[in-house]
Amino acid sequence: MLAAKYTLKGTKRFERVEKEGKITQSESFGLAVFDRKDGEVSSFGFIVSNKISPESTNRNRVKRAMKAAVRYELGQLKSGLDVVFLAKQKILRKSTEDIINEVRIALRQASLYK
Repeated sequence: MLAAKYTLKGTKRFERVEKEGKITQSESFGLAVFDRKDGEVSSFGFIVSNKISPESTNRNRVKRAMKAAVRYELGQLKSGLDVVFLAKQKILRKSTEDIINEVRIALRQASLYK
């Protein structure tokens, strides 16, 4: 479970990340990053819509896997960022381990490590 202080909350913050942030694409998800430049802890949001899967168990499995990957890497990531993961349909066919590895690769490609 990702601690509450690392969780991105509020529609306005999500919209700001999606509009003003830098977006990179992975095979299974998009990654939007907005640099707040305040040095506070980074916040992470996860969007897995009903379009991806109407079954909540599938959506929750995907979110849990992405949150686990972020939790493992928290100590190595930069501060002052708002990050949103936008899941794509392909993510449902991936195992939890594959999702975790893909999140790590995407974080590295987006230069989010210290």
